[in-house]
Amino acid sequence: MAKKILLTGGAGYIGSHTYVALKGAGFEPVIFDNFSNAKEDVAERLEQICGEPVQCVHGDVLSPEDLRGVFEAHDFEGVVHFSALKAVGESTEKPRAYFHTNLGGLLNLLSAMRESGCKVLVFSSSATVYGDAQVQPISETAPCSFTNPYGYTKFASEQMLEQIRTNEPDWVFGVLRYFNPVGAHTSALIGEDPQGLPNNLMPYIAKVATGELPHLTVFGDDYPTKDGSGVRDYIHVMDVARGHVLSLNKLFETGESHLVNLGTGQGYSVFDILNAYSDACGKDLAHVVGPRREGDVAQLLAGTELAQKALGFKARYDLKDMCESSWAWMESQKT
Repeated sequence: MAKKILLTGGAGYIGSHTYVALKGAGFEPVIFDNFSNAKEDVAERLEQICGEPVQCVHGDVLSPEDLRGVFEAHDFEGVVHFSALKAVGESTEKPRAYFHTNLGGLLNLLSAMRESGCKVLVFSSSATVYGDAQVQPISETAPCSFTNPYGYTKFASEQMLEQIRTNEPDWVFGVLRYFNPVGAHTSALIGEDPQGLPNNLMPYIAKVATGELPHLTVFGDDYPTKDGSGVRDYIHVMDVARGHVLSLNKLFETGESHLVNLGTGQGYSVFDILNAYSDACGKDLAHVVGPRREGDVAQLLAGTELAQKALGFKARYDLKDMCESSWAWMESQKT
């Protein structure tokens, strides 16, 4: 019988793509989302992709009652926790909101899981827990720190999970540190579509390509990188989604926790992304250079050896795939 998996924030960007990957792997995912950063028609789009009705519950991780209700209604064998605020820049302006949602929401979820007897969790973490890492690429054994409130919430969340695992050994956690997920599903039915002004690079560039925004602002061209702009490890969202499937499978198979990076090991600068997206959409995209953003670092590249060894994970898509799938998604929104 298919294992039922709760996806908190499952209607969001990474959550919706992970829903597709989990269905394809034989799981029975259930979405739990407050739709603060997701469109209401996501379930319909997922139904078109998967060919089956989608179980979707409106609820908020900040509401213990909502969480208790979904656990009482379903017999979950595992949880994938996506629900969180995630913009680095915004977190420096609203740190208390980030602490409240990201830390409070996780605590509420863990309480609901304990009450229901479900103790298998895949946690959506971030490469921001490495702070301004001095050695690249970054392995999972690198020192952890943070340069912004968002990064702090991911670091603190990981510490909470580690303390629970140490003191309550019947829990198992898969902690996945993402390195900049981008792109869209090949169907062009789901993709990154943030509410309001995008906080991340590729969705912002995508809106420049559609003419919704006049230009991209490159935040700093004086970093110690090949062209002065920040360098990041971008990974296709469907690779990230597959990483969650592998993580859950490993937790169920071994009953042992793991912590791995999800990235490609390949670094691309802001200008690399801008140029690749220009190729994908067939036109030059305007940009201006602005000052550095508070909390940003020069470079973040994933060490990928442990993910391959522990989960059998290796990214399958390249930058061209990422940009072309993103543009196909943006084009599909015109109809």
